[in-house]
Amino acid sequence: MSYTLLIANKAYSSWSFRPWILMRHFAIPFAEISVPLGQASTHADMLVHTPSAKAPCLKDGEITVWESLAIIEYLAENHSDLPIWPQAKAARAMARALAAEMHAGFMGLRSHLPMNMLRKISKRALTPDAEADVARLEIAFAAARGAFGRAGPFLFSDFSAADAMFAPIVNRLHIYDVAVSRETRAYMDTMMDLPAFRQWAEEAQAEPWRLEKYDAI
Repeated sequence: MSYTLLIANKAYSSWSFRPWILMRHFAIPFAEISVPLGQASTHADMLVHTPSAKAPCLKDGEITVWESLAIIEYLAENHSDLPIWPQAKAARAMARALAAEMHAGFMGLRSHLPMNMLRKISKRALTPDAEADVARLEIAFAAARGAFGRAGPFLFSDFSAADAMFAPIVNRLHIYDVAVSRETRAYMDTMMDLPAFRQWAEEAQAEPWRLEKYDAI
């Protein structure tokens, strides 16, 4: 297997962050192609690599996989020796349900507090929808940690695909200084201390591209 991962800006692309942090954490080798957002050629440049014209996209020889969660499932299938999903059936079922919920939901939070690795930490008042999403996140995190996370610091004890799916949310909660429980804050600190998380953040700082619509928030 020889993987190439198409991503967008590390500063802003939450979707790209998910498979990237998973592959880095599990030391799955890949080549990286970056197509910045907000450029006149972005759509055309993306179409060269993926029919969706959006990042991320994983190439494995003649196989093309787009969408973060589909990429993660493809990698889990190809690397069954790695604990990409929790081993226990019940834990794996909950992890997949939470990952799917993250993929499809939390729109109030995601739209109001976009991911931004460049933003200085400062509070932003939450909308009712964003506030409801934060409350649901806290319940979800506590449920996973309570049922399956007592042996380690991640949602299901060890780092898994579920943590990769929530990595952009960790950035959002942090940079917008969202009030969370002590347990959620401890989980966020654990995530942000991961070498792969720190590498992504450092490389985001080095990017030359800026998008005012995100930086102005």
